[in-house]
Amino acid sequence: MTEFPTTSRIAIPGTDLEITPLNLGGNTFGWTSDVQESFDVLDAFLAAGGNFIDTADMYSQWGEGHSGGESETVLGQWFADRGNRDQVVLATKVGAIQSAAGLAHDTVVANLDRSLERLQTDRVDLYYYHYDDESVDIADQVRTAAELVDSGKVRYIGLSNYSTDRMREFFETARELELDHAIPLAIQPQYSLLARSDYEDGYMQVAEEYGVGVFSYFSLASGLLTGKYRSREDLEGVAREGQTGGYFEKDGNDRDPFTVVDAVVTVAEAHDTEPASVALAWLLAKGVTAPIASARTPEQVAPLIAATTLQLSDEEIADLDAASDGF
Repeated sequence: MTEFPTTSRIAIPGTDLEITPLNLGGNTFGWTSDVQESFDVLDAFLAAGGNFIDTADMYSQWGEGHSGGESETVLGQWFADRGNRDQVVLATKVGAIQSAAGLAHDTVVANLDRSLERLQTDRVDLYYYHYDDESVDIADQVRTAAELVDSGKVRYIGLSNYSTDRMREFFETARELELDHAIPLAIQPQYSLLARSDYEDGYMQVAEEYGVGVFSYFSLASGLLTGKYRSREDLEGVAREGQTGGYFEKDGNDRDPFTVVDAVVTVAEAHDTEPASVALAWLLAKGVTAPIASARTPEQVAPLIAATTLQLSDEEIADLDAASDGF
């Protein structure tokens, strides 16, 4: 079994949740990883000291023949088989499953119960509104969130894919309504070396203003930052090919993400480590609480965990900043 350096656990700000600073993404479970492969990944993650797992009710409705709920179902089977639910800090999301989308009160309440049934648990530690629903007033969203926490089925609330304006409105409305337990304690923005501007020019300021935990998604840019793909031809036919198109152009201008990948590989070689470890360590150096990254096989867990103890020099961080400027 691979041995890992000891990874210290940290608290999600404003909570009593102690986590490893690496959030294992569950989007592969029941999609690119079958049940046994998913169990192997999850077992390896816990064995390495990890304890924080992220999923969503809509995972993986994009897969052929899928309708959502596949990831939660696999996780629930694993909890039941291993009897280890209390060892895990569990995050899931609501609002984007096609069969019952949106954040209307009754929709959210029903979808939470369905998630709990699939997950074979009585509570979610961190429950995200996955996407804003502008047809539902923020005040009503807040009241629903407070009700979920009051029920004991949800411990803490998070937000993902809201505009910064609507996100701030959520925080302020919860305060005005004196529903402090509905104040989000986490945000989930897209952020990586290949997607910097939205976070650094907006969501970072929200996180600092409200003192919330930050859990970045697409932290490895759909696999580009693992160093596995060194040209567009390498991506042809892979499961994530369709998710990578946006990294090659922005605002009508072509970009070359492989120049950033080259810089990541150079730093990785200097540390005798994997490019994925460097890309995630850069996010931690930028103040991300715990980047989200997924693994299709147990062998892919090691580079993720290694990021939590990898110390990049100021010069290396500056070189990666320069290479990814404009992304």
